[in-house]
Amino acid sequence: MSTTVKPNPSSDSSKKQQVEEMFDNISGNYDFLNHFLSLGIDYGWRKKVRKKLAATGAKKILDVATGTADLAIELCKIPEVSVIGVDISRGMLSKGDLKLEKLGLTGRIKLQQADSENLPFENDTFDAITVSFGVRNFENLGKGMSEMSRVMKKGGSLFVLEFSKPTNPIFGGLYWFYFKFILPPLGRLISKDASAYTYLPQSVAAFPEGDIFAEMAKNNGYKTVTYKRLTFGVCTLYHCVK
Repeated sequence: MSTTVKPNPSSDSSKKQQVEEMFDNISGNYDFLNHFLSLGIDYGWRKKVRKKLAATGAKKILDVATGTADLAIELCKIPEVSVIGVDISRGMLSKGDLKLEKLGLTGRIKLQQADSENLPFENDTFDAITVSFGVRNFENLGKGMSEMSRVMKKGGSLFVLEFSKPTNPIFGGLYWFYFKFILPPLGRLISKDASAYTYLPQSVAAFPEGDIFAEMAKNNGYKTVTYKRLTFGVCTLYHCVK
């Protein structure tokens, strides 16, 4: 199981409180930083989630840790799909609402503030659930996974897109150099948040990826779990079936 990593280790406040505050602080520059610091590769990753989800035939979707709704917007390229996006950060959701209004998607995507470990929905509500780059921010990963299983219909699919650690020694070395020494100062300069982009590589390093995450998912409500590493292992797409 992963070690608990907080954005501000010197603070006594919970990880949940710190994550909420961190994303509120960086919400104004989040979209720019997200695309710029990933070199735009994140667009392709979300497209893969959309294609996988479309193949399941799911129509009623919950996007957990939706942030500014990038994945929810991508999923609406699937005909007849409707999405509820939840996030702990009101600042991120406010930015997302502006994007939805501009794109004319307010009728298909609803954003609301909610805790991933205490979702405000009835059992067996959604056909599928997605989480992109959010599960490593959960305070209690097992509880969050169990809660998503609770609100998803039997046979439904959970798609988790999350950063992982490249295994290739040459590419992995370059990746970690960028992640540890280039990304944090750039993130601090643009976002004005001292902790956010130092927390990012620390949280990725601590995340229980691959087979460990798959086993944890199976212990929290999912019958089968498959996964595929993307872009030399920079991130991994997990498919968990209830």
